[in-house]
Amino acid sequence: MTGPVASVALPRLLRIGPGAAEQLGEVLRSLELSRPLIVTDAFLNGNGTAGRIADTLVPYGIRAQVHDRVRPDPTTSSVQDALDVLSQGDFDCVVGLGGGSPMDTAKAVALLGTTGRPMRDYAAPAITDIPALPLIAIPTTAGSGSECTRYTIITDDTGPTDEKMLCSGLAFLPTAALVDPLLTVAMPPRLTADTGIDALTHAIESYASRQATPFTDGLALIAMTAIGHNLRTAYTSPDDLSARSAMMLASTQAGMAFSNSSVALVHGMSRPVGAHFHVAHGLSNAMLLPTVTAYSLSAAIPRYADCARAMSLSGGGESDEAAAHALLAELHNLNADLAVPTPEQQGIDRERWLRMIPTMAEQTLTSGSPANNPRTPDQATVEGLYRSLVD
Repeated sequence: MTGPVASVALPRLLRIGPGAAEQLGEVLRSLELSRPLIVTDAFLNGNGTAGRIADTLVPYGIRAQVHDRVRPDPTTSSVQDALDVLSQGDFDCVVGLGGGSPMDTAKAVALLGTTGRPMRDYAAPAITDIPALPLIAIPTTAGSGSECTRYTIITDDTGPTDEKMLCSGLAFLPTAALVDPLLTVAMPPRLTADTGIDALTHAIESYASRQATPFTDGLALIAMTAIGHNLRTAYTSPDDLSARSAMMLASTQAGMAFSNSSVALVHGMSRPVGAHFHVAHGLSNAMLLPTVTAYSLSAAIPRYADCARAMSLSGGGESDEAAAHALLAELHNLNADLAVPTPEQQGIDRERWLRMIPTMAEQTLTSGSPANNPRTPDQATVEGLYRSLVD
C-alpha cells in the first residue's frame, strides 16, 4: 500500500448480531463498570425497550437509571437536562440507547460530564481527543452508524441561528457497541427508509471523500452492496430479519468508514436543514443525495462508478461514465420507491426556505465537510444547490 498513513479509530469492543443488546451486563463487567446512566428517548422507554435492557443487568448486580428526555435533533438545552441527571448521581459510564439523537446526546454527556465546559467549545474546527466517561452504544436504527463514529451533532439553541454544531474527536468514540438487529424490527417504514438512505449516504460520501483510504474504501463498498440488495426489502417487508440484519451491519460498516474518512457536501448541507426546519437527519440527507451527487459526479467519475458496481447497477463492460450515471439514476429511483418527500412535500414553506439559503450555505461551509467533497463548492454554488431543491 502506498500513500500517507491512514489514521483509524474504532470502538474497543463490538458485538454484532441478534441478541447482542442482552450482553450489556457482560460487557459492563468486562470493562469493570457497574453504575450506568442509560440515555434514551421517551418512545424507547415507553415501549419497554429501555426497561428490558436494564433488566438484563440485574443478574450482574448492576442497577441502571434511565434518562428518557432526549429530543430529536438534540440541543445544548436537552443535553444539559441529561447532564444534570448525570451530575446528581454516582455514575461511572453512559449507555446510549436509540437512534442518532440519543447517541449524540450520550456522547455529549459522556464528555461534558468530565469537563464542565460548554458544548460550543468542542464545535468544528476543534478536534477533541481528551478522555471522557466510558460510553456503550446500543443503536436501534440501521442508519446513523454513530455507534462507531467519533462525531456528535448538537444544535446550539442559545444563539440566534440554531446552528447544528459538528463536534469530532476520539472523545466522542464509544468504548463499546452492541449492534442488535432485533431492535430495528419495530421501525416504521418512513424511519427504515430515511435511516437506510442515511447509511447509504455515509458509504458513498466516505468512498468519494478526499480523505478516503484503502481501509475505509473496503468498508464503504461492502456496505453499499448490502444496502443496495436489502434496503427496499427492509422497507416493504419489515419483519424480514435477514434484510434487517444486513442493513444493521451495513450501517455499522458505513459508520466505521465515514468516521475514518469523513463525510462531505451532503452532510454539510443536511445539518442546516435539520436545524432550521426540524427535518430528521436521515431524511434531509435523502432529500439532498441525488442533487449533490449530480453536482459532484464529474470530479470523481471512477469513484462513483465503483459505487454503482458495488450496488450491481452496472456490468463490468460499461464505461465508468455510464456506471456513474447509473448510480445517479438509482438514487432518484430509490427516493421515488421509498417515498422520500421534497422540502415542500415535507411541509417546508418555500419562501422561508429561500430566505434561509444564505445562512444555511454559510453554515454548510463553516462545518468543514464540503472540503472533503470531490468537487469543492463556494457560497454561491451551495446557495444554488439549495435553491434547486425547491425550484
